[in-house]
Amino acid sequence: MAKNYFYTITLLVFLFSFSVNAQESKPQPKTQESPTIEGLNLYPNPVSNGKVYISTKNDFDKEIIIFDVLGKKVLQTQLSSRELNVSTLSSGIYIIKINEKEASATRKLIIR
Repeated sequence: MAKNYFYTITLLVFLFSFSVNAQESKPQPKTQESPTIEGLNLYPNPVSNGKVYISTKNDFDKEIIIFDVLGKKVLQTQLSSRELNVSTLSSGIYIIKINEKEASATRKLIIR
């Protein structure tokens, strides 16, 4: 009877240690992130006059995508200057994604 308890406990300890090792050895997937945009400025935020200004260190042409809080794309445009007209958007909180060359950045945009 004592032998059965010993074997059972030994088996449980072995299985437990095996499962812990198996969990530790799983490789974590690496996410590929694009480089961030150097010197990104987004102002004014919150926006109250229908215009937001986006400047960067290099000031290359930018692709701008704006999403509402539900993830629906509400505006997509190419921007060659610093001024973006957002007067067509209603008051609320948005996510703005800015792509410049190979770099990308995402910010919260508040429109009043």
